[in-house]
Amino acid sequence: MAKDLRGRQALPARPVRRAAVVAAALLLPLTGCQDGGAEGGDDGRATIVAPGRPGEKARNLTPEQAAKATPDDTPNAADRSYVRNMIEHHRQALTMSALAPERAAADPVKRLAERITAAQKPEIGAMEKWQARHPDPAGDGTHGADHSGHAAGTGGTGGTGGAGGSGHGDMPGMATEQQLKELTDARGAAFDRLFLQLMTAHHEGALKMAGEALAGGNNVAVEEMATEVVATQSAEIHRMRTMG
Repeated sequence: MAKDLRGRQALPARPVRRAAVVAAALLLPLTGCQDGGAEGGDDGRATIVAPGRPGEKARNLTPEQAAKATPDDTPNAADRSYVRNMIEHHRQALTMSALAPERAAADPVKRLAERITAAQKPEIGAMEKWQARHPDPAGDGTHGADHSGHAAGTGGTGGTGGAGGSGHGDMPGMATEQQLKELTDARGAAFDRLFLQLMTAHHEGALKMAGEALAGGNNVAVEEMATEVVATQSAEIHRMRTMG
């Protein structure tokens, strides 16, 4: 399991809801009569075997019963806030990482920046697709996309300024406009030190945001995205600390 910055286990997804989701995902469709007398099996209709909790027997359900037993993972405010804010958070990380090829002195720093880009760019795409599938009923679900024109770009000071001035400076770990300017102006070993410092803080902020989503969200897809962020960025924080 991923650990946080102090070596403690990172916040896991809520065990009760995850257990229900896993149980629903493991529902096995069967046809015909099952050993032990499956409900609804005598008439040839498909039956569903729902694994029981530890110490309990599995239950045989009709398709209608199985549909009702599926947990409701309708996105809530915590889910929407996480996705909206994490898109902006990731975009700033891409902007910072795009500076490394021409400014970093150490190859490990350049490779780290490449890994961050390779991981977070697809994650932005996945989160934007999630937003499209789950439009905000309040009408502000496209808030994160409002900044795509300037924040998605990852090169030069224009992209840096856009990410820093996107109105999300209060998110944990986000570098300030001044810090981003200093990183853009730095070269060599000075860039390496500042990049590792800012990106470590940036990742720490992402872990905090992911923990809040895991604690307060309701959507399984968001839970999976947040869990992936915890695993990936916890490992990268450890790597950056050994490099710094």
